Amino acid sequence: MPKKTMIHDSALHLEAYRFTGLAQPFPSHFHAYFVVGLIESGTRELTCHENRYSALPGDLLLFHPGEPHACIQSGGGLLDYRALNLPPPLLQSVAESSSVGELPRFSQNVLRDDDLACSFRALHIRLLDGSFACELEKEESLCLFLSRLLHHEASSPTAPLSDTDDLVKRLCAYLETHFAEHITLDQLCRHAGLSKSTLLRVFTRGKGMTPYRYLESVRVNHAKVLLEKGVSPAEAAQRGGFSDQSHLTRYFSRFLGLTPGAYRDIFQEIPPNETL
Repeated sequence: MPKKTMIHDSALHLEAYRFTGLAQPFPSHFHAYFVVGLIESGTRELTCHENRYSALPGDLLLFHPGEPHACIQSGGGLLDYRALNLPPPLLQSVAESSSVGELPRFSQNVLRDDDLACSFRALHIRLLDGSFACELEKEESLCLFLSRLLHHEASSPTAPLSDTDDLVKRLCAYLETHFAEHITLDQLCRHAGLSKSTLLRVFTRGKGMTPYRYLESVRVNHAKVLLEKGVSPAEAAQRGGFSDQSHLTRYFSRFLGLTPGAYRDIFQEIPPNETL
């Protein structure tokens, strides 16, 4: 029986969660925050942009905000996975307060480093079980781990923005602005000045997903923000551009492994070790 545990730490503004016994695939999607995860057991075939990885036990998974990724089960074992969702200002603050300076891009989405993995596991366990003695110890432990991770990635160069990248960026901005509306491919083509086939080819190559898949993730991420504020799933669906609550529930469960109601409950002062 799959087990999903998730908490929201209001002091650090992060989410910590663990999935065990999971066979569910996750279609291409992205998050509005950085994700650092660790595979405890099971094997996943991970796709990110045009890169494909075999993610094995002990591997750290690293994703930037807005970075599309998808995964499916591989082999016979079920997935045991723990992760942190980290707001960009938190990592930026850690980078600025250390010798790293500017926030680097992760050089790879799957990282094999036993020391970092052990540090992450110890931090994650204590975040989930609430065993830190005080807020100072908790924040210190998090910052020490993030500083080590950023230093590990500090030498990774940032690629310059090409004309195609700029076009995709403008299309993403359009989708992010009009996500609650009915958007057609013709609208996107007029906005970009491209034919349908060219637009789909350029966008998919640049983001690793089609414009519609990108729009789905934008809507789910917007619904998350509303649910965190206590908005009902029905209202979040209406305000997020979904046709109805069942439409929201279907996509929410596919992308996050939780129902909208279960996710909202995390922010209603559920005890830290509550299982959803």
